[in-house]
This record gives sequence, structure tokens and C-alpha cells, in this order.
Amino acid sequence: MKRTYSLLSLSCLALFGSCSPDKAEKTPPNVIFILADDLGWMDLGCYGSSFYETPNLDQLAREGVRFTNAYAACPVSSPTRVSIQTGRYPGRVHVTDWIPGKYAYTKDLMQKICPVLPPDYNYNMPLEEVTIAEAMKEGGYKTIHVGKWHCCADSAYYPQDQGYDVNIGGCNMGSPRGDGYYFSPYNNPMLPDGPEGEYLTDRLGDECVKQIRENKDKPFFINMDFYQVHTPLMAKEEQIRYFQAKYDRMRLDTLKTFIEHPDYVDKQPFPAKLFKERIVQSNVVYAAMIASMDENIGKIIKELKDQGLYENTIIMFMSDNGGLSTSEGSATSNLPLRGGKGHMYEGGIREPFIVYGPGVKGKGWVTDAVITSTDFYPTILEMTGLPAKPEQHLDGKSFASVLKGEEGFDRGSVFWHYPHYPNQGGRPSGAIRSGNYKLIEFYDNGEMELYDLSKDIGEKHDLAKEQPELANKLKVEFDQWCKDIDASMPTKNPAFHPSVN
Repeated sequence: MKRTYSLLSLSCLALFGSCSPDKAEKTPPNVIFILADDLGWMDLGCYGSSFYETPNLDQLAREGVRFTNAYAACPVSSPTRVSIQTGRYPGRVHVTDWIPGKYAYTKDLMQKICPVLPPDYNYNMPLEEVTIAEAMKEGGYKTIHVGKWHCCADSAYYPQDQGYDVNIGGCNMGSPRGDGYYFSPYNNPMLPDGPEGEYLTDRLGDECVKQIRENKDKPFFINMDFYQVHTPLMAKEEQIRYFQAKYDRMRLDTLKTFIEHPDYVDKQPFPAKLFKERIVQSNVVYAAMIASMDENIGKIIKELKDQGLYENTIIMFMSDNGGLSTSEGSATSNLPLRGGKGHMYEGGIREPFIVYGPGVKGKGWVTDAVITSTDFYPTILEMTGLPAKPEQHLDGKSFASVLKGEEGFDRGSVFWHYPHYPNQGGRPSGAIRSGNYKLIEFYDNGEMELYDLSKDIGEKHDLAKEQPELANKLKVEFDQWCKDIDASMPTKNPAFHPSVN
């Protein structure tokens, strides 16, 4: 689908300002938005990990700002990625599960054992959406995508069809699927295979460096999406050996590694024995994968410095959903958060988030401001001096004031809608966070849970029965939001019989 753009004068792109003689000489800031895959809130050194090593991201946090209450819009990949590109909640765009979702593979089984069945949803982010790339392109930026996309099933919806001038590696693949998986050959239609043994993460880092070098004389927006740390878990041998030695030094083999039957999977229809939760960060391959991603982020930062662009580049780092703690090898631990990828608990949706660059006041500070992935779109526009698109990023609120050190930011309630059974033992559910309180509603039986996150970050003490008025108030607000966005809900399964199942 073709679009026509009216280019703004680059002289109008002054940071946090409009066209004026005193600002006309300012160079528009570059933007690199880095998205990890399946990285948990506790998986960085600056967020508390003692086993994983992330020196470059830790340094970025020391030079910028680190958020403690940043959220993904969904506990699985595709919906969050769509929310970043559109500034809209996944439920509004009707991309509510990873593409193509569990139901595509286990339809017959789910129709036998699940009390509700998931709704249909879009397998492609609609071309009618005005993406952040299109907004940046309209403002005079070179728009570049590198790495994972996973916002579509069909090739007509790849990044180059959604506002990106350059697409390196962006396709329908949600994980590496080539003959070598993380090692070439990649069998990626948008990324030529490298030499035998080339590591995908290194290749994507090199491609990003190349784009910086080639576009150093013009403002650029790079959407840099690593596949790390999505399964299959694969890393370079030298890094695996390093973390195996560290594992041995820390005597991690003496610690209990898993909870075999986490309590939060007891009410989902699949056998609890299929799920176990990792409670110790000790997977050496996973640690090596994180180290490789961090190493390549360091490579990107070095190139920015070598080109004299670092101080005029906004860098944001985030993950698309919580760490994989309850299935598929249970790669990481999200403790003290409950649950992980696929769950509506904090471990599934609370993410590490770091921002550096012009417009960020001070260095090395931490904020507890609550933000979510729909907010990146309007924030980046404001930070680059481009006009907002409120008719597009309907569900986003700019947190540029937070970055500038201003007081009083309140983005209002944050919502989640995930009407599907994930791979990780979760249940169809929705949630609202208002202030410090978070209400979860499970769509399969209508049960609600209420938590005070200021006192109970691990969501261990359900307050729903102790504070029914508050729970009902939040439920009313959540229901109205679902109505406003026309959220698609699961339906009762006519073939389900509890006495049989």
C-alpha cells in the first residue's frame, strides 16, 4: 500500500521545540529503539542479576534513566510489537496473540479440554495504521528496521510496507527457524545467509552498525529488534564456557532450580506437570545469549561514538514481554515477580526499560513512573520535535516530561487484554493497573484477583475479597475500556464438560 508524505523542513526538528530562528541550527536527534525478545525484568545487571552480565546496558543506565514500572502491552510478543508501532493497545488493533498463536496448532485439543475458546484476531498489523516509522519518515527521518518483526503472517505486511525505508531481517518469523537457527544459514527471506558459523546476533549488530555509518549525515530512526533471548537457546561456545565456569564458582548446582508445580497453573486446563517455574538464574546458555546481545549493543554504541553521534542519539531499550520462566525449558527466573511470559502476573508484563540521550535530564537516576509500550510513539515524536498524532497513538501518552525531570506525570490507568491460552501455562485474562493497585480478571471463570503492588510486588496476597468495593470499581473501569476499544472476548466452549475433563 503506497502512501504520500509531505516532508517537514529538517530545520523544524529542533529538540522539544518548533521552528524558530534560535533553534534552526540544531541537529535533529537520531533514535535507536532496541527491543529484546523474552527478556525478563531481572535479567540485566542494573536490575539486580548477579549471574547474567550486561556491562554495556548497565553503563547506558548509568548515563541515562532506568524505569522500574515499565510494561509491555501483552505477555506475548506480536501484540506488544504492534502496540509499539501503532501507539495503540493490541485489543484495539485486534492483534491479541502471537502470530499465529497456540490455537492454530492445538485446536483439536483445546476444543476438548478448554472451558472457553479464544476469539479470532488479525494475523497482520493493518496497513491502515500510521506507524511510528511513517510518522518519523514524514518528519524527514531515514527509517530502518533491523531484526525480528513478527507483526504479520503475510509478506505484504513486512516493515517496508509499514513505513521503513530499509528492512534487514524483518519478516513473519517469531524465532530463528533456519537450518542453523541462531547460526547461518538463517533461511530468512529478508536476510541473506552469512558464512557458515556466523551468529545471528552478531550479524544483526553488524547490520545496525553499517546503517549508522551509511546514514551518519542525516537523521535516522532505527528499530533494532534482537531475537535474543527467544528459544531455541543457542550461543557461542566461548561464551557458554565462560558462564559454565561462573556457574561452578557460584555453586549454583547446590540450589533448588525449579518449582515443579507452580500454584498459578493449577486452574488452567493443561496438566500442571507440563509446567515448572525456574526460581534461580542459572542457565549458562541463556546467560551467554544475553552477554552476546549486550556485546552487540556495545558495538552499536561504539559506532555512534566513533561517528560523533552518541550525544545526539536517543537510545531506548526494552523487552517485548516477560522472561520465559514456566515452560520451554524455563530459561530464566523473574523472582521476586510472579509468573513469566504468557502470564498476566508481573513477571509476564513488567520489563526493563532504559533511556539515554538528549532530552534526558541527569545521569544514572531511577524513576517509578508507570508507562507502557503504547507510550513510546508519542514520546519519541515529542523528543524529536515532531508533531503528535493523537488520532493515531490513541492509547499512548508521552512521558518526555519524566525524562526531562519534571514532576507530576500521571499516565492514568494501564490495561491489558489477552483472551488466549498461551504456551506457558497462563489463562485468558485481562488486567488494569490504577495507581498501585492491579486487578486481574480471568476470562475462563470470571474470577478476579487484586494486588497492591507497592506492598506486594510478588502478587502473593490477593485483596479481592478484603477490598470488594475497590475490586468492583476497577472492574467497572476495565469493562468500560474493553467496550471502548471493542475488545474481542473468548466464547464459552459448547463441547466442554467439567465432569469429563
